[in-house]
Parts: sequence; C-alpha cells; structure tokens
Amino acid sequence: MTNSMQIRRIVMFTNQMEAMTAFYRDVIGLELKVDEKGWKDFAAGGINLALHNGTSAVGRRAPKLVFHSDDVAATRDMLMKRGAKMGKVKSGAGLDLCEGVDPDGNPFQISNRA
Repeated sequence: MTNSMQIRRIVMFTNQMEAMTAFYRDVIGLELKVDEKGWKDFAAGGINLALHNGTSAVGRRAPKLVFHSDDVAATRDMLMKRGAKMGKVKSGAGLDLCEGVDPDGNPFQISNRA
C-alpha cells in the first residue's frame, strides 16, 4: 500500500482574526469557504488557507505563502490599491517576484514561477 500524502490546508494562527480575514478575503481576493468563530477557511487554489484563533509560535524565519500571477507588477499594483504592504518587483532570468506582509507580519510573495 502506497501512502500518498498531499498538502490540503495551511493553518495560520492569529490574534487578529478580523484584520487577517479582511486581508486574505478583500486584499488577496481568496474565497472564504468556512466562516466560523475562531476558524476561517479560504479556497486558495490546490490547497486551502485557514486562520485559527490563537498565538503563533513561529520559529526564527516564518513560513512564506507564495501566490502565482502571470503579471506580477499588475497584481502588485492591484494589491497595493487594496491596502497591501508590498516591496518592489524584482526581475531576472524570466522570473518576476514581489514580497509583502499580512497584518500579522507573515511574509507572502507574488511570483510568476510555474
């Protein structure tokens, strides 16, 4: 029997549920699938992103969510108009990327990497 493990959900703990929900729903544009007290679950492509009430105990370097976009610069501009804090677009060898942070300070990236 083969054990086929697949990531289905990433859970991020937060004490800022309202701000984090608004960020991932209204700024990033993810569809909120489950809206329960202390638990929000967003459709994020091949996996879900969930927010859970509680304090995060992230190590020295926090995990980073990476969202795909064919046009990183246009996506950056759209996100900034929605209130996202974003760095500059970096480009090289056919790869474009841009770094940002959510309300809890968790890093995320927009990338055109396949």
